[in-house]
Amino acid sequence: MKIATWNINSVKARMHALTAWLEKEQPDILCLQEIKTVDDGFPRMEIEAMGYNLAVHGQKSYNGVAILSKSPIDEVVIGLPGEPEDEQARYLEVVVNTNTGAVRVASIYLPNGNPVDGGNSEKYLYKLRWLDRLRRRALDLLALEEPLILAGDYNVIPTKGDTHDPTAWWGDALFRQETLDAFHALRHTGLYDLFDLFDGRDGQYTFWDYQGGAWPNNYGIRIDHLLCSAQAIDHATGIVIDKMVRDGEKPSDHVPVIGRFDL
Repeated sequence: MKIATWNINSVKARMHALTAWLEKEQPDILCLQEIKTVDDGFPRMEIEAMGYNLAVHGQKSYNGVAILSKSPIDEVVIGLPGEPEDEQARYLEVVVNTNTGAVRVASIYLPNGNPVDGGNSEKYLYKLRWLDRLRRRALDLLALEEPLILAGDYNVIPTKGDTHDPTAWWGDALFRQETLDAFHALRHTGLYDLFDLFDGRDGQYTFWDYQGGAWPNNYGIRIDHLLCSAQAIDHATGIVIDKMVRDGEKPSDHVPVIGRFDL
């Protein structure tokens, strides 16, 4: 199986890139982030015509997540449990039924958290709360002892090797001690970063800003991750960062990350 994640940065603006990539790569499951549209605005007919089932959790103009699957989708969970007043569309979880069993997948768009304001801004504290809620959700899901992939844009740079300039990034909401502590606490629930198993780390990125010549100069960061349960990682066979998608026409500032599993 190919299970991929991609922050599309507006599904309507990148529809040309999305359909071309789906046709080329034929992923079994694709988790999208930042679709930036309400549920009814998602181009459902076009995607279903390509053979995909859909689950969508949208929001007007901002955020929004979706999951595309060639296999039937069951048990849809909309929104991350733990903060009922949270109206931001950042979490979508499904069970996908394949020929050989069920796989649980979530599409995650973790808050950016900037500006930090010394670690006390509401945006940054929201990010930390969100990470803790995700940790608690992961504990519940890992207790099910099933293949689980939490895929998405985490807005976390895990190590200095995941950025072209760790000194410049240090202190940003994506790369500061409180963020890393919360991310490592999530990992320590029993989740494995698929990237760690197969690739040399330094210089492989998933995001390049539109400004400052980031793409041509490879000034990137790795913030899009596939975190897996033991039952999923035991069947993992590879991972690919589809870097050259960033060189396409009117691209997203993120690129797809494709995990391969023998499921």
